Amino acid sequence: MASFEGQPATKRPARASLLEAAARLFYADGVAATGIDSITAAAGVAKKSLYNNFASKADLVAAYLADRHEEWLGLYRARVAVAATSRERVLAVFDAYMDHANLSYEHGFRGCGLLNAAAELPAGAPGRLAVRQHKEEVEGLLLEHVGELLPGRNEAAARVARHLAFLLEGSMARAGLEGEDGCLQEARTIAAQMLEEL
Repeated sequence: MASFEGQPATKRPARASLLEAAARLFYADGVAATGIDSITAAAGVAKKSLYNNFASKADLVAAYLADRHEEWLGLYRARVAVAATSRERVLAVFDAYMDHANLSYEHGFRGCGLLNAAAELPAGAPGRLAVRQHKEEVEGLLLEHVGELLPGRNEAAARVARHLAFLLEGSMARAGLEGEDGCLQEARTIAAQMLEEL
């Protein structure tokens, strides 16, 4: 690393390097196909550094899932911060998914990193629960914003939010298969039409 104004170069913390390498490899190759040796080599750290920062590969996977969740929340927060109406706040969720699809990926867009990881984990694994909680949180955000459009109509709002969540997840799965955001754009258009009809 280069030094700044005569200061000695500082080495990046091993934990951050390991998480970045794991995120890149887990997303590109899958959780099961990515070994500890590949992660430490990509991070440029010794295997001991991995175990000094994570109790196990499962612990590293949990940290990866938590980071992906926070990454998506950051995209959503940026979108919802500029949304002026309840309708725009609903659509901000779709926009955040499109932003996710358009991030720079080493081997191209492969869909939701959280769902991809969950598909590889056994039933009952803590990682699957973390992904489920993320998806429930996304649906909760949709419900919050739809509820603003349908005050006092809780059941109707919950039904619409559920439909939107399914539309969003289905379009994300298809977008991942196609490697681009076209399905997400179409889903956003459908969602906007649904909101106009409320």
